[in-house]
Amino acid sequence: MSKEKDESFDARLKAAERRNGLVTQDTSTSPEADADKPLATLALRAGTEMLSALIVGVAIGWGLDHWLHTRAVFLILFALLGGGAGVLNVWRLVRPTDET
Repeated sequence: MSKEKDESFDARLKAAERRNGLVTQDTSTSPEADADKPLATLALRAGTEMLSALIVGVAIGWGLDHWLHTRAVFLILFALLGGGAGVLNVWRLVRPTDET
């Protein structure tokens, strides 16, 4: 009788956890899809790092040129700095870690 109560309690507990969102069901499709997911995530993050650094650099350069009434001096300078910062961020993202 005790064994049946334990199984019943475990089943009700798991059902309650699923209802309240404490436990999610395993919905993985295949090992191949799981293997590609980190690579796709890394590629998306690397692209985002590059693009965001370049956009911030161009925006700062354009703002300074607009504020100081210069031609495109700061725009070119900060676009290069933003591109360099993006490359540095991507390099930090993909470089192997030395755990010694």
